[in-house]
Amino acid sequence: MSGAGAPTPQQPIDATGLNVVIIAGTWHDTITDGLIAGAERTLNAAHATHRLVRVPGSFELALAAQAAFAGGADAVVALGVIIRGGTPHFEYVSAATTDGLTRVSLDAGKPVGFGVLTLDDEKQGLDRAGLEGSKEDKGAEAADAAIRTALLVKQLRG
Repeated sequence: MSGAGAPTPQQPIDATGLNVVIIAGTWHDTITDGLIAGAERTLNAAHATHRLVRVPGSFELALAAQAAFAGGADAVVALGVIIRGGTPHFEYVSAATTDGLTRVSLDAGKPVGFGVLTLDDEKQGLDRAGLEGSKEDKGAEAADAAIRTALLVKQLRG
């Protein structure tokens, strides 16, 4: 399980005034819906303004994130599910998604909370989706990282 070495939970954070866009793929809806619910819980608890947009798949997350930043978002939470199959497709989509979201974040100078699960099988996703019985909540973690980093960037830019 990937949770080894995770930081201890931090104090609640006030993200009032932050505009966050959750962007989620449409594949593997049970897992993705769990990720979305975790992100929304975290953003609501932090009082961040947020909205959800859906894209066809993980590959499209980067372009949508770029558009969200152009539209004034302070942070993006990118959520998706990529499950390994019998072809190299998994490696190409995983790498392109990761590289694209990294580039968009650096170009915008704003954070992308990375909640894209790259999995060997569906069970790994269910264990990380924040559902009842899940061991982790990667949607909540991605949202928390996005708002904490957005606030840090604002502070550093003074």
